[in-house]
Amino acid sequence: MNIKLHLKTSILFSLVFTIYSFAQEKKNINAKRIDTPPKIDGILDDTVWQSVESSGDFNMWQPGNEGEISKELQTEVKMVYDDKAIYFAAYLHDNEPDKVLRQFSQRDNIFVQADFFSIAINTYNDGINETRFFITSAGTIGDARADQFNEDFSYNVVFNARVSFDEKGWYAEFKIPYNALRFPEVDVQDWSINFYRRLQHRNQTHSWNFIDNKVGQRTQYNGLVKGVQHIDPPVRLTFFPFVQGLVSNFDGKTETDFSAGMDVKYGLSDSFTLDATLIPDFGQAAFDEVRLNLGPFEQTFGENRQFFTEGTELFNKGDIFFSRRVGSGPSTSISEDDLNTNEIAADNPSKVNLLNALKISGRTKGNLGIGVFNAITERTEVNITDTITGDIRKAVVEPLANYNILVLDQQFNKNSSISLINTSVIRKGSEFRDSNVSGLVWNLANKANSYRLTGRTIVSQINLPEENIGGFASELDFDRIKGKIRYGFGHDLADKTYDINDLGVNFRNNFNNFRVNASYQIFEPTGKFNRFRINVFARHERLFDPSIQTRNLVGFDSFFVTRERFAFGVRGSLNSKTQDYFEPRLEGRFVTFNSSAGGRAFVSSDFRKKFAYDISIGTRQWFNDGQKIYRVEVSPRYRFSDNLLLIWRSEYFNRPNNFGYIDDDGTDVFLGQRDIVSLENSLSASYNFDSYKAINLRFRNFWSTADYADNIFYRLNTDGTRSQIDYDISEDNPNTNFNIWNLDLSFNWRFAPGSEATLLYRNQIFNDDEQSTLNYTESLDNLFNQSIRHTLSLRIVYFLDVNNLKRSSKG
Repeated sequence: MNIKLHLKTSILFSLVFTIYSFAQEKKNINAKRIDTPPKIDGILDDTVWQSVESSGDFNMWQPGNEGEISKELQTEVKMVYDDKAIYFAAYLHDNEPDKVLRQFSQRDNIFVQADFFSIAINTYNDGINETRFFITSAGTIGDARADQFNEDFSYNVVFNARVSFDEKGWYAEFKIPYNALRFPEVDVQDWSINFYRRLQHRNQTHSWNFIDNKVGQRTQYNGLVKGVQHIDPPVRLTFFPFVQGLVSNFDGKTETDFSAGMDVKYGLSDSFTLDATLIPDFGQAAFDEVRLNLGPFEQTFGENRQFFTEGTELFNKGDIFFSRRVGSGPSTSISEDDLNTNEIAADNPSKVNLLNALKISGRTKGNLGIGVFNAITERTEVNITDTITGDIRKAVVEPLANYNILVLDQQFNKNSSISLINTSVIRKGSEFRDSNVSGLVWNLANKANSYRLTGRTIVSQINLPEENIGGFASELDFDRIKGKIRYGFGHDLADKTYDINDLGVNFRNNFNNFRVNASYQIFEPTGKFNRFRINVFARHERLFDPSIQTRNLVGFDSFFVTRERFAFGVRGSLNSKTQDYFEPRLEGRFVTFNSSAGGRAFVSSDFRKKFAYDISIGTRQWFNDGQKIYRVEVSPRYRFSDNLLLIWRSEYFNRPNNFGYIDDDGTDVFLGQRDIVSLENSLSASYNFDSYKAINLRFRNFWSTADYADNIFYRLNTDGTRSQIDYDISEDNPNTNFNIWNLDLSFNWRFAPGSEATLLYRNQIFNDDEQSTLNYTESLDNLFNQSIRHTLSLRIVYFLDVNNLKRSSKG
């Protein structure tokens, strides 16, 4: 499809697709202004609560809308406010309070074997954006930012909540300061809200305002808050100073390090907030789950740095921002051409230090979201040594670099949005690469919330010392989103020069793909099932240039949950013959893989029981070919008590007779047949003293081999077939035995709201050699012959609110 035609079609659909509001009945809760706030202890005996009317009459939400909530399980909520915060009291009646599950966990880990009560506040009443606050029956708090499609628990603000129990049930009490919210600067606030109560042992979830499961998203079903007006919130300025000490021992050498820095949050207005991290240190971020990578695409990992996960929903519009690019490895490396005679270069560093970063985000009263992001990384050099004279010179592999994002997100009619986003990376020096990417993103639904049109149009621009390269990509999807029977179709496209990898991630370009799908699902328990969903789909995949078919596939997936909370599902697909233009790593070359069929099945038992498990098996078979895949994953868990939970996971993967790239000389591509085997074991254990203190153990060992012992090698032919050849591997042996071990043992103590201390012990071992015939135990023995890196660190973060400092100074 012509790019201009596709762009015009996308814009035309966006402009002519009619949008209306989603009508529904809404409850009201009246918020009362108070002078004396309640004590937040979970015991609702404060005078203020006695004088406030309650709102109740909750509705069934999960597993379905049908059924009445018994009188013994009714829920009541009260709401008050002053100029500092809003306060909630929840009365969660239960005639069997001793049966309420109360598993302890730490902040944001609220989906455990415990009941919970949650508050979903939409301070713009736009049907899309919510801030959610949770507390479990064991006292664990959590918070998240949510929209129609996502719930992000990396979002953390400072609020206070407590619970208590008696013979009538349990109670929850919240204080949510205004610096945890963003709202328009108007005299009378127009907020919407919903409350949720999860009854884990009864397998029910109730909502205050009714939610029709068959239509729309739950963010569109909030009730209204009445009475919040003329609030004069204090200055929203908070500091999170931290100190961190570290001792590391590796290969007999001990190093120490001390760092200090600070995160700052400043309310530029009631609607907009500035977040900044000054002299950041991410030394305690969780380890990456590294695997042996034999494919043509880079290996990427999830974000573990809090600054880059918290409150970034605006910056993720269009999926062109990948935060791990900030502070990742240098953009260039030292090549042979950069070295003089007798010179050698040190290895490129694995990361570039981040100097500082900030983000400004918020939403106007007209529902226009605005986001600005900036980060600066430092100049990075590599030592080059003359092996004869010993002289050392430095070469820059990454200059001072500036990363920027600007987002404008207009939301309207409580179910739709159009966004503009621009990212850029500017590196100091004309010999380095710069980039600029712009995107138009839309999510449009009709009045009845029965159809949705979504899509994006992305333009990339790479500025190199010798040339500038432009690229284009687009997606367009139309789906029915209402009722038991749903369907959709879509198209995605990228040209050969599309590249967003300076501040985003795209594994491939040059594609022109089409998809269709249809599904059937239930929304009320039927027979033995609480819910199930069956989906069928088909894809047609092509290159964009030249316009060549690369693959067709058809498949199905299914998911079932019984009334006893036993889940299972099956997925399968049939792939046509595939022309893979990426495995050869040379422009215009491709490898032909035969057609194949495969699938996966899983079962998951009831997690409410002390012992539970997840089991998954999968396979794929290639026709008229020896290639196969076998995969088995087992994950048992045991809850010893409400304090101690242990989860083990083992995954075995076997791919015999696989063939793939091993080398090329710029003209010929060489492939090798290999047997790939991997085994991954991981352990997650936590002992929670209470909801504020815990010991956590996280362990992972990944082992994999690629064995070319059959000594079968090929030269790739220009028609995608391969011819067997003799190939010498003595100088560049592709046989691989890869083994990595990570262990984290930490003690976490949330000693005050927003303040936390973490003592972390970490050890790491890694080995990668050519001994592909070693089995797992032999490889493990070999791994432990390597040097182990031991690290012990202590990090303390303290929360300071400038208003508390003012009160303290007044004594």
